[in-house]
Amino acid sequence: MTRTNGKVPGGPVLSVEDLAVAYKIRGGEIEAVQDVTFDIQRGEAHGIVGESGCGKSTVTWAILNFLGANGYVKRGSIKFLGQELVGRSGEELRRLRGDQIAMVYQDPMQALNPSMRLGDQMKEVLTVHRGLSDKEAEKRCISMLERVYMPDAANVMHRFPHQISGGQQQRVVIAMALLNNPALLIMDEPTTALDVTVEAAVLDLIAELRRDFDTGILFISHNLGVVARVCNKVGVMYAGEMVEVALTEDIYKDPQHPYTQGLIRCVPKLGSDKASSTLYPIRGRVPPPNNRPPGCVYGPRCDYVRDHCREVRPELRTLPNSVQVRCHYAEEIDPSQWQPSEDILPPKIRQNGDQEEYIIQVKDLKKYYEVQGSSLKDVIGMGEPRYVKAVENASFNVPKGKTLGIVGESGCGKSTLIKTIIGLEDSTSGEAQFLGLDITGDLTTRTEQLIQELQMVFQNPDSTMNPSYTVGQQIARPMLRFGTVPKNQVREEVVKLLNLMRLGANYFDRLPRQLSGGEKQRVGIARALASRPDLVLCDEPVSALDVSVQAAVLNLLLEVQAEYGTTMIFIAHDLSVVRFFSDYVAVMYLGQIMEIGPADAIYALPYHPYTEALLSAVPIPDPSAKQKRIRLEGSVPSAISPPSGCRFNTRCPRRHLLPDGGKICETETPPWQEDERGHRIFCHIPRETLLTFEPVIQTKERAV
Repeated sequence: MTRTNGKVPGGPVLSVEDLAVAYKIRGGEIEAVQDVTFDIQRGEAHGIVGESGCGKSTVTWAILNFLGANGYVKRGSIKFLGQELVGRSGEELRRLRGDQIAMVYQDPMQALNPSMRLGDQMKEVLTVHRGLSDKEAEKRCISMLERVYMPDAANVMHRFPHQISGGQQQRVVIAMALLNNPALLIMDEPTTALDVTVEAAVLDLIAELRRDFDTGILFISHNLGVVARVCNKVGVMYAGEMVEVALTEDIYKDPQHPYTQGLIRCVPKLGSDKASSTLYPIRGRVPPPNNRPPGCVYGPRCDYVRDHCREVRPELRTLPNSVQVRCHYAEEIDPSQWQPSEDILPPKIRQNGDQEEYIIQVKDLKKYYEVQGSSLKDVIGMGEPRYVKAVENASFNVPKGKTLGIVGESGCGKSTLIKTIIGLEDSTSGEAQFLGLDITGDLTTRTEQLIQELQMVFQNPDSTMNPSYTVGQQIARPMLRFGTVPKNQVREEVVKLLNLMRLGANYFDRLPRQLSGGEKQRVGIARALASRPDLVLCDEPVSALDVSVQAAVLNLLLEVQAEYGTTMIFIAHDLSVVRFFSDYVAVMYLGQIMEIGPADAIYALPYHPYTEALLSAVPIPDPSAKQKRIRLEGSVPSAISPPSGCRFNTRCPRRHLLPDGGKICETETPPWQEDERGHRIFCHIPRETLLTFEPVIQTKERAV
């Protein structure tokens, strides 16, 4: 067999045909994946998208033979470089996995040994599979780290995994995966846990690697924007089946399967807001493998279902436009004529009129953490105290019934800010008033009424739910604690909240382990609303959810706001979600607010250079969109000794526009520039100059 750089000339790198994966259980087996077929050519990135439970990861485990003791390929074929993988011995597959097939996981720490230096782990790939000397392997590793834009690559080789950031850990894993120039690179949600700026750099890197190394890439993700950026072909999976396979542009421009159309309707478009656009979640949920319906598995959730669909399972067939689709009536469906059913209609947006009553007012709020040193002077108490300046001079007002969104990279102070507001952290200085009452003091000084009116929804509902108590008990507890309803009406009120959450009374006696991730998050929201608060703080409440569940939760929060006039502060790293959901937006960097104002003003010219960079990094679920490429150099500086002057000056790509080349940014604190709408920008560059920037994103519908 003739090979070039480990690849067979001609033919697909990976060919999966009629794949079925089953798991043995007590009393029989369950088919998790059925009849999956797709090819990946050299230099091609093939994406697989779908909700959780659709079988995306199971397909990758079958390719790698990581199905566990009770999992096996029941039928079908998996060919790699023309060689059949099904039935190969464990030793043969191990050699392939280390040499020609590489895997990048969602969590890089799954692939890194915390007790080994990074260099030793990387060199092992070359010494074991290529027989290189230690010295030559180290040289090759440093070169590959530089290839993935790792700063100070030689020193990184001597560090342990915990001594570098999450984005750098992911780059190490990618570099390690590419050391042997693999023919196939499998990536399972590789950017889900990354900041939008780091994610953009990693996605750029993936595109370069595909082009330069001629590697075939299998890219698993539930983020349609990420897939649109890196993949040239997409397969949509539902309930263990491939329901549509097409070129990326065709999938987004003219989706054929009702499920694909539903996924795209769930995604907020950057520049759209809650008043002018609507998210439509897909009703129902993915059926479990042991309870799939007869006929078309998507039938129970499909708006076009007919009796024939319920009786006959459709085959994956090729349409005249070369799109493969598993639907009996794909040619007859016109997505433009689709009408939402009553159960997914979004709430009406509450209008407050011209009078704005501020429910929370924050002025120059600071939060510092003292750092304990390890020198002798520090130990005996004679050293200079050092502080992590997590939040610096934060000032904003939020009107009643409105939402303030907060965006920024990890470590910018978003979560610390709302933890300080809710009382989980004491403030260092500054003012913060809620309903006219001071909330900067110790939590023990707060009145019961103040605690009742201020509640929080956390990112991970598992960490805030007691696994031993039922859903009803956990939602009822705030009602009993604060006496919001008489005791004999508590159950009725809990059921009312469950209905509002689109869960129903049958969830009252369920335990947390019996719920999906989206259902747990709805319970968390219900519990936060049980005391009927005036202000709810939401810390990344939708970041880990599928697009359909995310759309449902966002609509749910809008419904709560419309029903009760609840004010919200909403943190998220997805700028599209923040733009859709928020009335006002604050952009934070290294503890400081760099820009704040009405949401539509933040996403339009003029923008702060940091906001511009964030917008240019957002993955857009539209392959035809034109997006300016701005990538920030270097890492976020330490909050212990932030840069003088403007904190963003060390990474600012626009400082050269100033007459002195940006030297003033290093020495002087920027002024606030404010317009008549209350849009404020914290920057030395004049507003007139900022207005000359080109829009970051241009689509057929709008420029952002």
